[in-house]
Amino acid sequence: MPQRTITAVAHRGDPYRFRENTIASLRSALDRGADAVEFDVRSTRDGVPVLLHDATLKRLWGHDRPLAALSFAEANGLTGGGVPTLAEALEATKENRVLVDLPGPVDAAAIRTIVGVVGDCGAADRVYYCAGPSTMLAVRAADPRAEIALTWTSLAPPRPALLDTVRPRWLNYRFGLVDRALTDRVHRDGHLLSVWTPDTRRSMRRLLDAGVDSITTNRVDVLHGLRAGAPAAARAGADSTGG
Repeated sequence: MPQRTITAVAHRGDPYRFRENTIASLRSALDRGADAVEFDVRSTRDGVPVLLHDATLKRLWGHDRPLAALSFAEANGLTGGGVPTLAEALEATKENRVLVDLPGPVDAAAIRTIVGVVGDCGAADRVYYCAGPSTMLAVRAADPRAEIALTWTSLAPPRPALLDTVRPRWLNYRFGLVDRALTDRVHRDGHLLSVWTPDTRRSMRRLLDAGVDSITTNRVDVLHGLRAGAPAAARAGADSTGG
């Protein structure tokens, strides 16, 4: 039986130590054992892709201003330069794997720009994308070779026609939905299984035992430690984060 990799993915970096989706957070996560970092990308009014999960700056930066209504210069000024561009984040993560989450409605032009930045930065071979079906359909149209983790929120499997069009490598599930039966079904259908975002040791252990391929967590150092104690067959190859 082939050995299976378990990939430790840092959710928005290391948010318990540094503000999420910032360069310091991404670097801390990599220093603390992450195989890959996940971050969220949205676009400013003038089309610059930057790292931000929410539609506004309120929660993280104290300004109740929609990012989509701000130019990059305005957003940069309001946050003291704290919101990095996608290009800056790709430079900071260097050769490491990156999972780009695309929250909220994203139009096709913005997706083409994001995919273009990834290509211009020479990062296409280490970046993969996650979001729901409509966004991943647009990513696939923008880049026929993109690696995709299709986010799925139902126990009912994705329709075959959707899978044929999106061609995901991964199915990406909320961790509470996942058990051994679902893992086996996903693997039987030829996909890798990623889960988000367990933060307790108990949940992480359960998912490791269920045979998932990737775990995205806010506590990547805890996952890294647990994975080090997992059975050899489960943790083998963990340095090769392509799954």
